[in-house]
Amino acid sequence: MKRMKALVCCAAAACLAMVLAGCSSQQSYTPPEKSATVSSPTIGKSGTLRVGVNAGSPPLAGSPSSSSKIVGIDVDVAAALADQLGLKLEIVDVGTDPEAALKEGKVDVAMGIGSESDVSFWRSPAYLPKGVALFSTSANATVPTKASSPKIAAQVSSTSSWQVTNEFGQDALVSENDLKSAFAALADGSAQYVAADAVIGMYAAHSGDYDAQIVALMQQPGGYCVGVLEANTELQAAVKDALAALTDGGIVSVIEKKWLGTDIDASSLPLTTGASSAKTDESKANGDGATSGDGSENAPAAEDDEEGNVEDNAGRNAVQPTA
Repeated sequence: MKRMKALVCCAAAACLAMVLAGCSSQQSYTPPEKSATVSSPTIGKSGTLRVGVNAGSPPLAGSPSSSSKIVGIDVDVAAALADQLGLKLEIVDVGTDPEAALKEGKVDVAMGIGSESDVSFWRSPAYLPKGVALFSTSANATVPTKASSPKIAAQVSSTSSWQVTNEFGQDALVSENDLKSAFAALADGSAQYVAADAVIGMYAAHSGDYDAQIVALMQQPGGYCVGVLEANTELQAAVKDALAALTDGGIVSVIEKKWLGTDIDASSLPLTTGASSAKTDESKANGDGATSGDGSENAPAAEDDEEGNVEDNAGRNAVQPTA
């Protein structure tokens, strides 16, 4: 009799376990929302981080032809930053004037601010590298010198093309209309290298399915930073800590790999001879017809990610007015 009772109890327990397992398998896990670490008046809208981006600078931020949503590396980093701070995300297109948007209170922070930019607001440590790089499709490519008479493709009238002629001479430059054409020249042997901003060039190579890698930097490396008003020290500290957590935790690296196919470690890259002694004279390059702010290259138009949308890491939809 005792044995029979034991068998009945075991069977009941097994059935209960199966029922519970069946219930749990039908439920999706939603991570708990984090408590907000900053609030108004540190941010302009309680519970929401308003982030300014330049929607005309893919792969940092841009709108795919099939969608009005803004996507890109800066949008994904902004989503992760908002989630780290326990806030919802609102993306605002501030174009090429993030300083005005910050001063007028349209945004709390601005993404994609060059570390070398002359601005009147605070900048975070860099979350992405910035600087003119040399790309090659050869695994055995060496760092070129002027004596080696390299052929280097670059977008016409860009900072990169100016850097090539400044360091290697006019004969080294293979001038192309855009980066897609520059990498095509690299692939067909018309050029040995491509010169482009490290991030924009890597995106162009990845989206064009070119097996290219950076072999050297032509500038002392800088970075893309987050901008915050100089007086808002509380938000500065929160952004700095959140970015450090995202970088140390590998989140930024995952975002880089999504858009670029790899993450870029600028600290491990060699410098060309000219880069070790001086940085690019941005004003002189811009006088040659280059545009400023994003490395002067025009990357291919941004493509939407596989989900067709950008959401913050907790799964909350990002609000995206394009002011």
